[in-house]
Amino acid sequence: MKKILLVGNPNVGKSVIFSRLTGVDVISSNYPGTTIEFTMGNLKAGEERCQIIDVPGIYSLEATSKAEEVAVEMLEGGDVIIDILDSTNLERNLNLTLMLIKKKIPMMVILNFWDEIKHIGISIDGTRLEEILGVPVMPVCAVTGEGIKNAVSRIREAKVSAYDFTDKNRWKAIGEIIEKTQKVEHKHHTLLERLSDITVRPLTGIPAAATIMYLVFEAVRLLGEGIINRLMDPFFNNVYMPVVLKVAGMTGAGFIREFLVGKTPEVMKSFGILTTGLYIPFVVVLPYILSFYLVLSFLEDFGYLPRLAVLLDNIFHKLGLHGYSSIPVILGLGCKVPAILSVRILETQREKIIATVLLLMSAPCMPQTAMILSLGMRYGIKTAASIFAILIVVSVASCMVLNRIMKGETPELFVEIPPYRLPKLTVILKKLWLRIKGFLMEAVPIIILGVGIVNVFDLLGIMGYFTKLMQAPFARLFGLPGELASVALLGFLRTDMSIALLAPFSLTSAQFVKAGVFLALYLPCLATFFTMAREMGWMSAVKITVWMLAATSLVMVILNVVL
Repeated sequence: MKKILLVGNPNVGKSVIFSRLTGVDVISSNYPGTTIEFTMGNLKAGEERCQIIDVPGIYSLEATSKAEEVAVEMLEGGDVIIDILDSTNLERNLNLTLMLIKKKIPMMVILNFWDEIKHIGISIDGTRLEEILGVPVMPVCAVTGEGIKNAVSRIREAKVSAYDFTDKNRWKAIGEIIEKTQKVEHKHHTLLERLSDITVRPLTGIPAAATIMYLVFEAVRLLGEGIINRLMDPFFNNVYMPVVLKVAGMTGAGFIREFLVGKTPEVMKSFGILTTGLYIPFVVVLPYILSFYLVLSFLEDFGYLPRLAVLLDNIFHKLGLHGYSSIPVILGLGCKVPAILSVRILETQREKIIATVLLLMSAPCMPQTAMILSLGMRYGIKTAASIFAILIVVSVASCMVLNRIMKGETPELFVEIPPYRLPKLTVILKKLWLRIKGFLMEAVPIIILGVGIVNVFDLLGIMGYFTKLMQAPFARLFGLPGELASVALLGFLRTDMSIALLAPFSLTSAQFVKAGVFLALYLPCLATFFTMAREMGWMSAVKITVWMLAATSLVMVILNVVL
């Protein structure tokens, strides 16, 4: 089967063109020996069936990151290269094109965003460009599909370019090509261009970012809670649970029944793999993942995320990260599971560990936040707000310490800032489905397995032993009622439920602050832990968990003295 590689700079629309060529039946994989992800699918060009590979975006073949190293390695195994260019920035894109020509691999060129150039005063002579490069050149508009069919029909015409130049005069050659093929006319700024200027400058961009993040937070909360309260939770409790309990009852009392549905019909206390094991991923996590990925896909296709990364780069550098680490942290405000999955965009294990600690400790997830605010407002806004303030201070301090003790350099942020573009709903929904499909295939089995392991521990009495063991430290070191030890164990399963169980306790304002900080910090929830182990390896997951527990214990001792 012929292997066709889609190659291009970041933000040139490769993923949209890939989905146009292959549909939604695709496979996402990590490149062997790395966590760099690429996507594969199939295309029928005439009578020939081809494999399409969406190569990670690169600016040149002189690799400056792990993703670019992987992309360059992948070129060695390709039969045909489809080089995708951003028509609105032809000069910069041609740098990679001329480098690819030197590889002597059959190729064709696609000029994407063909619909946009007329709006910004640019005209490109595609026929003349094809004559100069000596390979097929096809203008397309990926979001509408215009030109895609013609591009597919010309894949068989892909050939090795005979265009002659030297690496030393590559930019001179690019200038000559631009002079012969492109004309630019003056045009006034559009509304989106003015908005772009506002959101990228620090003075106006930071307030804009705060406003956008608040709106994202509210949109995800409302949509996620709506799906849970009006659809998933009623279906699970009123339709699914009665059937499962009835079927499980046929197995009789004993270990098998309790392993399947737990000891109690209360779904979040049963630990059964058919009850809690399915409730957590599908009812608790999936609605927030769906709503967050929907919003994220819009911001991604609109072009806002690179601007946010640039705005926050200086701040994140002090923590040993670059601006793109802000994306997992933002995801973590909704649910930690998709946040952990998004950490794969970072290059080194060091970055991933520091970013994971930051997103786990800096702020609670959406359900935790709702419960802290709901209970904390009884004590006053200052009490509730102090919990969030403490979490931010602890997370920043933890990352600064990790940045000192973990060897390695903080990478520089090299990111293309694309123009704002209005996304197409069909593209967003297709991307949303691919991400949800990845969650269902990767994270859900791990979460079910984790619940099963916890259930077995509970049935064997190991959980009860740990509860008794933890009661004394709770009372002596933390100044909290010893009974909260059992609540803390439940928090490993679902932290917002453990915070809700603080309601029956007659806690003082200071005790509520300490309990809220502890339950938000001490351990990642079960779903997050097993997702983290799947993404980063068991050793890294255990190290992060131990670090969180140690840091939380130290903070709790300090709070007990201060408060």
